[in-house]
Formats: sequence, C-alpha cells, structure tokens
Amino acid sequence: MADDSILAVYNNTAITDPKQNPFSTKVGRAQMLRGGAIIEVLNPEQAKLAEEAGACAISISSESKQGGAVSRMADPSLIKQIKQSVSIPVIAKSRIGHFVEAQILESIGVDYIDESENLTPADDQHYINKRNFRVPFVCGCEGLGEALRRIREGAALIRTQGDLMGTGNIVDLVGNVRSVMGEIRVLNNMDDDEVFSFAKKISAPYDLVVQTKQLGRLPVVHFAAGGIVTPADAALMMQLGCDGVFVGSEIFMNSDPYKSVRSVVRAVMHYNDPHVLAETSSGLTESMAGLNLNEEDTTLEEETFETRDMIDPQVS
Repeated sequence: MADDSILAVYNNTAITDPKQNPFSTKVGRAQMLRGGAIIEVLNPEQAKLAEEAGACAISISSESKQGGAVSRMADPSLIKQIKQSVSIPVIAKSRIGHFVEAQILESIGVDYIDESENLTPADDQHYINKRNFRVPFVCGCEGLGEALRRIREGAALIRTQGDLMGTGNIVDLVGNVRSVMGEIRVLNNMDDDEVFSFAKKISAPYDLVVQTKQLGRLPVVHFAAGGIVTPADAALMMQLGCDGVFVGSEIFMNSDPYKSVRSVVRAVMHYNDPHVLAETSSGLTESMAGLNLNEEDTTLEEETFETRDMIDPQVS
C-alpha cells in the first residue's frame, strides 16, 4: 500500500508531501473542520439556521428509523437542495459497506461522506474501501483499534460515537472518548518493542499504531458524536481532547433552535472558559425537553453497537 497510510501535515508538522499522496489531501480537507461544531439537519431551513449560528459544517440526516424499517442514505434531491442553500461544507451519510450509495453521494458533489452506523448496514462483512473515492470519509469508532482500522481503509475524520438514539444521554460517549484517549496515553508510555504486541491486542495496523505513538494522538481529525445537546456537553468533549463535535438534529426540538445551536458553537470555541460556558448555558432548559433515556432505547442502542462489532474486520 506504499505510503498511502502516511499523513501529510498535522499541526504544521510535515509527515510527507501531500502532492504525492491523495489521502493526505483528504486529511488536510478534514482539518479545516477542527475546532468546530457539525450540526445534523433534516431540511434546508435547519441547514440555513445552522450556518447562521456558526456551524462549521452540516450533516444531512435520513428520516429516523421507525418500526424496524431500513434506514438508507437521504434522498439525493434533498441533499442537492440543502447543498444549494448553504455555503458551508455538507456531509451526507451512506450505509456501512454500501459503496454504490457512496458513489452516488460523490457524484452529486457532497463535501464529505459519513459511513454511518446510524443507518442500517448494507454489508455485514466489509466496510467501504474509502481510498477508491476522491471525497473524504468520516467514520465512527468506540475504541482506538477500531479508529485505526477505519483510517487504514481511508477515513480522513474519525468520530468517537456514543448514543445513537437521540436521547441526549452522554454516558456512552464519555466512556468511549476516555477509552480512546486512555489507550493513546498507554501507547505513548510503551517501549518500541511493546508496540507490536499492543497493535495485535487492539487489532490495528502496526504502522498506524506507531504513527499514533509519535503524534501522541489520532493521526486524523477526531470528533465526538452522540448525546451532545448542551454547551456543557460540547465543552466536555473538547476538554477530553476531541477536535470538535457532531450535534444531532434533536437540538432543533425547542422553541429557539438558533439559540441552542449558537450556544453549542460558542461552547466549542470557548471550551476552557467557564464564564462563557455559564453564559451560553443559561436559559436552555428547553433544549433537553423530551430527550430522556428509557429502557427500550438502551436495548436498541446495544443492538446497533453489536451489529457494528460483528462486521468490523480484524487487522493483525
């Protein structure tokens, strides 16, 4: 695979020449989103509102899964309408393993493709070979090994994923982000001889494990997603070491969605300033209305994660 797995630049540190490495160009495009909030939207009106509120990008959501129905990519005509209505980058979702959906999304000019576990998987054995596409891919993970496997496949942006059901529960996300960051800290303190065993233990490509050790972080942009509703949630993810956040469309479920989105955007920008966070968190109680975790949602979430674990190929 030659040097395709080696990245170009991170924090102004040159790793290799991006002109000789198309994957490095994708990673560079993804870095443009660092320090921002990506807002999930359902229609052009929400997309415009998110842009006005300062979102760095928007992610187009399919209709929510109901009654066990298959959840697929959004209607291409809707994606085109949303893309025409905003000037910020547009992310559209494809099903895991469904490379034809990805081909369609690339052909209509989306800026990023999210191979999303939120949708019904199309292939229970293989993820998309993301290196076959010009557009950068976003992929989810629950741990360091999974993140590095997705990067080997060509993901240019990793989001550590938590709650998939839109309940506003952040506990899974916090646990998964701490897991990724904790494994990186363990890796940083290893002797070179121990890295071989560690790479095998987490089923990750050895060269990417070495690169992660050298950088002291994931070798691509790292966002958090799932359960983020309040400014405090967003700031927590940033203080835990993420580069930005994805916010679900449930943030629009209140009487003042602009204020809710703007407050999260400001919290990401000023995540280390408790005075700004206190200001942005004031008067937002309604933004959490109706987002209560219940037993049924927990079961569905666990089933979704189990399905993803089954299809995740192991790399030794």
